[in-house]
Amino acid sequence: MQKEVRLRWLFLANLLNNAGAAFMWPLTTVYMHNYLKQTLTFSGVVLFCMSLAMILGNYVGGHLFDHWRPYQTAILGVIISTVTLATLIFWHSLWPYAVGLIVVGFGDGISMTVVNAYAATVTTKSNRYVFNMLYLALNVGVVIGTLLVGYLLDLGINVVFMVTTACYIGLMIIVLSTFNVQLAAKTTTAAKAETTDQTPRHKRQLIWLICLMIFSIYLSYALWESLLSVHMTNLGIPFRRYSEVWTINGLLIIVSQPIVTLFNERFKIGTQIGFGITLFALSFLGLVFARQYADFIVIMVVLTLGEVIGLPIVPAWVDDMAAVDQRGKYQGRFNMALSLGRAVGPLFGGMMVAQFSYAILFMTVTVLMLVTLGVVLWRAAREQLLNG
Repeated sequence: MQKEVRLRWLFLANLLNNAGAAFMWPLTTVYMHNYLKQTLTFSGVVLFCMSLAMILGNYVGGHLFDHWRPYQTAILGVIISTVTLATLIFWHSLWPYAVGLIVVGFGDGISMTVVNAYAATVTTKSNRYVFNMLYLALNVGVVIGTLLVGYLLDLGINVVFMVTTACYIGLMIIVLSTFNVQLAAKTTTAAKAETTDQTPRHKRQLIWLICLMIFSIYLSYALWESLLSVHMTNLGIPFRRYSEVWTINGLLIIVSQPIVTLFNERFKIGTQIGFGITLFALSFLGLVFARQYADFIVIMVVLTLGEVIGLPIVPAWVDDMAAVDQRGKYQGRFNMALSLGRAVGPLFGGMMVAQFSYAILFMTVTVLMLVTLGVVLWRAAREQLLNG
């Protein structure tokens, strides 16, 4: 029996999962506000609850992967999302839609953590390469989802849910046919007895600091997904231009990710993460001075390059430090920090703009990211863990 899931199936599973999810995120605000006649605040609360459900799913997925059965955990996550979305095809008034989104968030949280945990068991490629390919799959999925949802919505909300459900059915077929592998004994026996965490204490502490850094990064990134559309239109830039910026982001990731992957093994993990995230953080400082559409294009290019260089290998670094039978747990924590940042970002940004200004908000998140990055690199250097 196979000992690991082949990388091509993990790639395709992550692509389909994120394509399906990408249909839902930009749709929610438009559908709730324009079709269901709800306020933007209400749709924001629903998205926040969806993110919290995803965080819970991240935790449950990681725990069940380590202490139950990885294959059954993968099936559980995809069944929850698929059945819920299939229901929404026929029943998508306000409350069924709102509750359905939250349930899908929970299922996706399980699925995304399980895919990461399975990726951590791949031995035929370096873990840097594996997680870079997963990151590429994520972004290909997001580009496909965000590009198609605008056209599909014109055909009717039922069509959107049918196509989204089809993505998840494809994911389910991949999980059922390829994820039933015999993982290393330590991973599977963890289900039989609660074992103590063998991850050294100094590595556990560094993983927590990495999670804090990831939280600050995705809190900031969520501002692009929420407040930047309002900020750009306030400057007289048409909304369609905002959408084009995201298309540039997605295409640049798809083109540059394989190139960055070729150079991954030549640099220490700490060096690559430090350079990439510094570039990412400084792009937000540029937003303080941006006034023209061209300014936002340049800033997005800088942000995307920093993202591609620094972010994909962070889960690989976490995996390097985690004990073999705790991979699911720590990939779950990583995903929880990411999901929590995305949930808090729009609320934090809204409050900062209401109390201060966009400029203060952008300077604040820049400092927040650079400080948390500095703490991580300082601690990693002190513990001699800059190379994993």
